[in-house]
Amino acid sequence: WTLTWEQRRNRPPNTGPLAAGRNGGSRGFQRVKRGWVWNQFFVLEEYMGSDPQYVGKLHTDLDNGESGVKYTLSGDGAGTIFTIDQITGDIHALRSLDREEKPYYTLRAQAVDIETNRPLEPESEFVIKVQDINDNEPKFLEGPYTASVPEMSPVGTYVMKVTATDADDPTYGNSARVVYSILHGQPYFSVDAKTGVIRTALPNMDREMKELYQVLIQAKDMGGQLGGLAGTTTINITLSDVNDNPPRFSKSIFHLRVPESSAVGSAVGRIKAHDLDIGKNAEVEYNIVPGDGGAMFDITTNEHNQEGIIMLKKPLDYETKKAYTFKVEASNAHLDPRFHNFGPFKDTATVKINILDVDEPPVFSKPSYAMDVYEDTPQGTIIGAVTAQDLDAGNSPVRYSIDWKSDLDSFFDIDPVRGTISTNELLDRESIAQHNISVVATKVSKYGCEPVIHRIHVLDINEFPPELAMPYETFVCESAKVGQVIQVISARDQDLPQAGQTFSFKSPQEGVKTKNFTIRDFGNNTAGVVTLRGGFKRRSQEIYHLPVVIEDGGLQTLSSTGTLTIRVCGCDTDGSLLTCSAEAIFLPVGLSTGALIAILVLIVVLYVGVRRQKKKETLMTSKEDIRDNVIHYDDEGGGEEDTHAFDMGTLRNPKVIKENMFRRDVKPELGLCPRRPVASQNSADISNFISLRLQEHDGDTSAPPYDSLATYAYEGEGSVAESLSSIESVKGETEEDYDYLNEWGPRFKTLAGIFGERSESQSDVTSSTTTENKH
Repeated sequence: WTLTWEQRRNRPPNTGPLAAGRNGGSRGFQRVKRGWVWNQFFVLEEYMGSDPQYVGKLHTDLDNGESGVKYTLSGDGAGTIFTIDQITGDIHALRSLDREEKPYYTLRAQAVDIETNRPLEPESEFVIKVQDINDNEPKFLEGPYTASVPEMSPVGTYVMKVTATDADDPTYGNSARVVYSILHGQPYFSVDAKTGVIRTALPNMDREMKELYQVLIQAKDMGGQLGGLAGTTTINITLSDVNDNPPRFSKSIFHLRVPESSAVGSAVGRIKAHDLDIGKNAEVEYNIVPGDGGAMFDITTNEHNQEGIIMLKKPLDYETKKAYTFKVEASNAHLDPRFHNFGPFKDTATVKINILDVDEPPVFSKPSYAMDVYEDTPQGTIIGAVTAQDLDAGNSPVRYSIDWKSDLDSFFDIDPVRGTISTNELLDRESIAQHNISVVATKVSKYGCEPVIHRIHVLDINEFPPELAMPYETFVCESAKVGQVIQVISARDQDLPQAGQTFSFKSPQEGVKTKNFTIRDFGNNTAGVVTLRGGFKRRSQEIYHLPVVIEDGGLQTLSSTGTLTIRVCGCDTDGSLLTCSAEAIFLPVGLSTGALIAILVLIVVLYVGVRRQKKKETLMTSKEDIRDNVIHYDDEGGGEEDTHAFDMGTLRNPKVIKENMFRRDVKPELGLCPRRPVASQNSADISNFISLRLQEHDGDTSAPPYDSLATYAYEGEGSVAESLSSIESVKGETEEDYDYLNEWGPRFKTLAGIFGERSESQSDVTSSTTTENKH
């Protein structure tokens, strides 16, 4: 083949050897015609010749045959696969090529001056195509194949599609044109020659006759013509099952034998209807046709082997009925409507069951017996009887015995012929309330029945009196009112179960009124302790004792008397318990009586002493004067009662002497050391103690030049109320809430009233108690 390609273009000046023209020595430009010629652009694949295969020839118009032009080649395979004669421009292929490996090669050609190596033409690109030959057979890349199609399918039912690929060039000749055909598998299946679609070719193929088919498919190129290459694949086609077969019994009558001793719910026989289908299409349902004997038995399906299991619904008795006959129907659970015309998908068989006689033990008239007997019943007393009977045809005599399992069974005995049960020892309900014994009935001939458990309940007699349910801790508030229920009580009894107990409560002498408390019966096995008066005082009497008579409801009534201890206690306004201690009468907030009286006496002494001093103008008149003030009030002391309660040792407690006590009315200096006031623990007189404190302050060099307040006393140990005076209560201008004084009782009502008025009026201090400090 020869192909000529001519290229014309306008070239810029000085870009080619012939670009300049000759016109009387003058310089000018003209169009220059250049052309390339290729004699062949294809090369055969799989070339087997001994010489290199000729591909084509390059030629330029500038080559006049004088060997002034050199040709060069570059690009795909230049120098390795393709070579060029630099003088003639002939191109050769050095080795055999495979189109399926690389279908074409792109190269670039250049014509240069052989002496100067100067390009004579622009570089041009061309393509060498590998010409295809039929050297590849069609291949099935995904084989072998598997497929399935339902049995009994009509002709032409789609099965699957296969595809073969050919590596040859589909655009050149018939090398890649594939045609399909069946080599093995006819006449059951067919294949479309062009598309490769496989379909059924015979109607009503039955899976039960043949389930698996192996089909061999061929794909041939060159359109199937002689000389074409071919490839094959195998397809395994399975016929899937459909429900086209009904279940069938292997025989029409089944004979079974069942002992009369068979337990209810047990399996007494098995039958089976066979179905040629598989899977869910072979699932069988069994049903007993209503009729004679059907009510005695039931049938279920074994899911693993599709057998029909006949179950016993009711007990059998050979003496009553010796044989049963009924029909069983087997049918498919999943029907296919396409095959209803094949006939009914069910079958029926007859089952005959013969009952076998079994020599049975005697049978008690009851499964269990319950008997009652009073405790302390005399030995040998008959409390009941049991009865057993031999139901077999022989009706043998029955003998009775107690199945001794422990020593407890020795309390009773049984007559072996009559079956009467009698006591063998005295019974005590409180020790054992119920006896369980087993009685065995045995046929004289041979067999004994299963033991029957007999429950003998020992009945209670009223032998224990009732008593209080628990030791009650009862209290009555000092503020209790008349008719108030202060305690609810109940009782217990050892005789009967608690659910059946009835109790009544009363005072020892019913109808006689006591002056403090009484008992009120609520009628529900409980009673209440009721106050008959108010105004209980701990100082008068702290503890009361109240007897309570309790009676039970037995046939022979028993009673007992219990005693309740009632304490008088202090309570809140809502009745909540505060304290039951007698000392708490004087300690509403935890202070001892001696501490309170000492504080009151100290305030009175300081107040009287200050009143005797002249009032002097102080140097500190500003708001920074933090000296405390003592309020004046006229109130008498507690008299003799306070004197007896006062404890002088309270003022001698050295633990309340505080260390590092600085003056609060002056700013302390850095160099001053804290003074440790020494208290006389052995002094018997308060005045001596105060004198020592006065001398200590008189000798204090850091005291201010004006009159100031000094504290000469301290409070006792253990006071939860802290200081009651205002001497050490100065907190600047902050007001203090004195409402807590109202909670301390009647002895502090005066203080509560004074400080309450002071808080409301926000008045200044009316008087102050000062002592003159001497330096």
